[in-house]
Amino acid sequence: MKLGYCTITWGGVVGHPVGVTSVKDLFYLTHGPMDRAVADIAAAGYAGVEMFDGNLADYAERPEELRGILDRAGVQLVSVYTGANFIYADILPDELHRIRRAAELAAQFGAERLVVGGGARRAAGTTDEEYRRLGEALDRVTDIAEEFGLSASYHPHLTTIVESPDELERLMGLTRIGFCPDTAHLAAGGADPAAVIRRYSERIRHVHLKDFRRDPFAFLPLGQGELDFPDIVQAIKESGYDSWLMVELDEYDGDPRAAAEASRRYLEELLP
Repeated sequence: MKLGYCTITWGGVVGHPVGVTSVKDLFYLTHGPMDRAVADIAAAGYAGVEMFDGNLADYAERPEELRGILDRAGVQLVSVYTGANFIYADILPDELHRIRRAAELAAQFGAERLVVGGGARRAAGTTDEEYRRLGEALDRVTDIAEEFGLSASYHPHLTTIVESPDELERLMGLTRIGFCPDTAHLAAGGADPAAVIRRYSERIRHVHLKDFRRDPFAFLPLGQGELDFPDIVQAIKESGYDSWLMVELDEYDGDPRAAAEASRRYLEELLP
């Protein structure tokens, strides 16, 4: 297994402001310096990075700058994260337009994987129709990713219609997209992450490792929260997945490089 890290910790995540009036441009963004993030990730001992689609879009007109950042650090861009509502028929074409652009940029910068979250919760509640629409949209995302030589996976996420184990079960039979377990989001949604990994072992195409504390709620570096990572790693091994493990830490008040180093030290103790 190879270890990578997500750049989200260097600035958190926002949506591109132009998306307020133009859904086709509603990329995710980390408002932090990507050159520093990539350099810190490399210095902490990771071999790969994951970035948001909007941060790639920032380099679309100056691609050599991002390639230089990656080359100087000696790391590769492994994966790109994107997402959408997916359940609203009127805006789905514009959302898929943006995801196609994300896949195009991911391939341009040498990524292997497209990671997707989403599935909006309506104020009036969620129906079977919403899950059907989400499943169909994710199949279209898979087709787009494959056009660009990428592997697509779905990432269950808090605030979407796929938080709990039952909601994940409701979706997985409706789509062929791969599965990206995020250990903290699964646990926060009420699941045992290791059990979910074992349940969908044949669907795993990407992995996010993240620790968390339930009360008071916080995402944390690996080994500093409540999750049973020895069992999680064992479940990943049992699945046959032997590829990138991407460490992620969303909102964090401390130094992002120190957090990356702490997670790396923990994994060095945990992995043979």
